[in-house]
Amino acid sequence: MITKSHGAKSGGNIVKPVNESKEKAVGHVSLEQLEYKGMLYDFYGELLTPHQKDIYEDAVFNDLSLGEIAGEQGISRQGVHDLIKRCDRILNDYENKLHLVEKFARIKHNIQQINELTEDEQIKQLSNEIIEEL
Repeated sequence: MITKSHGAKSGGNIVKPVNESKEKAVGHVSLEQLEYKGMLYDFYGELLTPHQKDIYEDAVFNDLSLGEIAGEQGISRQGVHDLIKRCDRILNDYENKLHLVEKFARIKHNIQQINELTEDEQIKQLSNEIIEEL
């Protein structure tokens, strides 16, 4: 399970396998899609309202079903579904305008390439430190 202290920027995500017997709030998403949602949330999640953040975190990171979230929040399953889709759209809109996740991924990739190409241990250590700080 990815917890509320998850993060693509802060460390490795641990992804809980999809439980086929529960109605999933986010449907069937690949590991790559889940990682991307996590990155979008890391960069832009603070721009969501507290209510949106609570529901989005429960659905995407805490692996709760629509029914579980609806019961907790006192709203319909359809309301939960609509809010999750709205949050996805909002987060993607921010990325389409600001490109922070894209820039982050490009910088991280370039630093990893430097690390792979160099023989100098000081450069490798520095590049690893930079990646950790990202």
